[in-house]
Amino acid sequence: MSAITSLSSSRAQSVWGTLTLVAVAAAGAIAVAMLAAIFILGMHRADAVLLLQLLVVSAVVSLGIGGLFIRVSAGRRWGRLAAHLTAAHLVGAMVVLVNIVVTAVTMFISSHDLALLALLLGYSVAIALIFSALVSRSITSSLDVIQAGAGRMAAGDLSARLDVGGTRELADVSIAFNMMAMRLEAAFARQRELEEMRQELIAAVSHDLRTPLASLRVMVEAIADGVADDPATIRRYLRAMQHETISLGHLVDDLFEMARLDAGQVTMRLAPNPIGTLVAETLDGMSAQAQRSGVRLGAELRDDLPPVLIDPDRIQRVLYNLVQNAIRHTPADGSVVVEALERGPEIQITVRDTGEGIPAGDLPRVFEQFYRGDKARSRDAASTSGEAGEAGTGAGAGLGLAIARKLVENHGGRIWAEQPASGGTAFSFTLPKAEMS
Repeated sequence: MSAITSLSSSRAQSVWGTLTLVAVAAAGAIAVAMLAAIFILGMHRADAVLLLQLLVVSAVVSLGIGGLFIRVSAGRRWGRLAAHLTAAHLVGAMVVLVNIVVTAVTMFISSHDLALLALLLGYSVAIALIFSALVSRSITSSLDVIQAGAGRMAAGDLSARLDVGGTRELADVSIAFNMMAMRLEAAFARQRELEEMRQELIAAVSHDLRTPLASLRVMVEAIADGVADDPATIRRYLRAMQHETISLGHLVDDLFEMARLDAGQVTMRLAPNPIGTLVAETLDGMSAQAQRSGVRLGAELRDDLPPVLIDPDRIQRVLYNLVQNAIRHTPADGSVVVEALERGPEIQITVRDTGEGIPAGDLPRVFEQFYRGDKARSRDAASTSGEAGEAGTGAGAGLGLAIARKLVENHGGRIWAEQPASGGTAFSFTLPKAEMS
């Protein structure tokens, strides 16, 4: 039904356009006739009235022929634009020829001059047709180029581009086509990137959910089947099950947080806060994990650092992710240090560790969701040997650094990773200073 309505509307618009064009042409013809009448009547000729009658009849006949041609040509009975333009010129020339011959024979020219007049008019019509054919060819050749480009794009070649040339209108069409092609190519590339990210997301989530769930199932079955029947083993299994459950909870929380950040649904409650207090609270909260790993925690902060304009809960999440990531990738007897320095209108916070470092090829991608330097590593291997993209959850889902980047950028700051010459890894981010009243 909608297609029929659209077709009817298109036909109505075509008829209305034809009538409008005929009306404009009629108004122009009447204006020309009026000017001719004023000129002829001013000559005080005896045959002035007859001449005006001929002009009126000629105008009516010419408009009728022109309107009929427009109506017929609008019905798609013409194959190519070149034929349409040539026929239009031919009809116009024939109308002019008939008008001149009829008027001349009736009022001005004797019979012995009629043959010469016919020859000259025929010559003029031939020249006009040749010229119209050249103009038509020039226009249609440009349209052929546009059609070829559109055909390439329809076939899936989004790199198709057009040479900008020809008349201004055709050049504008070529420019618009190229802009459309560029946007389509960028959109398709983005869609392909999102599809790859979606597949990686599904694979990563499946992996990180399957491993703890498999461990939980094995331990539950062992207890249920009586394989683990002594109290010490059952207590050990329960502790392991609790750990896996906590890891699953962290993973689900990170997935939910990442989805909210991507959707722009996280509201920042910005207020001036001392960065030293947040660093101290983070290190206190991570001290037990650092002790179990044999890693020393420290801070290098100046007491006179100005406050920063932040949402303290969100920035503490960033610090927590970075420090936990550093502890996980630092061997026993290593150290993790948090530094803060003034950098113009910002405060730069850096988390340094003495771990194995990040390969140079992984540095640009460590903040991508679920990126892992070695996709073949298992979750358990990653938690011991360390991998560049993993942070923020005990399950090693690779979301911690991506969440940290989103949170820092939502504060108007920047975050990056470096490989210091002394070894280890340094993660730095900036925060804006709070304006002092």
